[in-house]
Amino acid sequence: MDTLDALILGIVQGLAEYLPISSSGHLEIFREILGLDLSGADSLQFDVTLHVATVLSTIVVLWKEFVPLCKSFFTFRMDSNFMYVCKILVSCIPVAIVGVFFKDTIESFFGQDLTLVGCCLLVTALLLSFSYFFRTRPLEHDRLTGKVYTPRDITFLDAFIIGCSQAVAVLPGLSRSGTTIATGILIGDKREQVAQFSFFMVVIPILGEALLDIKDMLGLEAAGEQAIGFVPIMVGFLASFIVGCLACKWMLSIVKKGKLIWFAVYCLIVGIICLLS
Repeated sequence: MDTLDALILGIVQGLAEYLPISSSGHLEIFREILGLDLSGADSLQFDVTLHVATVLSTIVVLWKEFVPLCKSFFTFRMDSNFMYVCKILVSCIPVAIVGVFFKDTIESFFGQDLTLVGCCLLVTALLLSFSYFFRTRPLEHDRLTGKVYTPRDITFLDAFIIGCSQAVAVLPGLSRSGTTIATGILIGDKREQVAQFSFFMVVIPILGEALLDIKDMLGLEAAGEQAIGFVPIMVGFLASFIVGCLACKWMLSIVKKGKLIWFAVYCLIVGIICLLS
């Protein structure tokens, strides 16, 4: 992998982690386009770098919300912020189960042809379409049912349901942000709360996965497998971080305006292209 490849993949990760178009799916697509065949410590080291960069961009963009959550949780204030963190922890349970018991199975889906990516992108398009047509604006009616609804705050049960959708979204092509946000909207939660919750709930799983991958990566390097150079790693990290900051702010605005349907159209088109390629 050269510096240009790292730059492209970093930009793709930064955009696709927040926009509901699947970062894992698009990384697979662009690796295919660029003709990259990463394996062992190379792939592991680079993926860890990109994901940590997007986690840091989440913390930077939502810093004002993030700090009070940490203060309340680690000082056991038992206020609304403390309960919010508890809901985030509840949402992490399903993906933790998948990560512990099905990690090898999930990893086997990556590095294959784009058929699975295409199918999952079509599922993402379907979920985003459902969230648009079934849930419109606060105090308005569902487009299909005609029923009036009032969006609510995220409950512990909602957090677990959204967490289940995150666990399913580990498949390449199934957008994590799109799946979790669409799920939250479909079960009746407030749009702005769902978007922010979706971005916060990924922090713990990604950092946990990063720690495990770093351990594996060190083992691979000790065995003599060559890792990517320092310059491509830093280029990918900075690209993913900077673009991630911009994409995070953009996505929060998009969700509030209820414009997810355009991403459904995009996922539909790209999914069909993947299946036909």
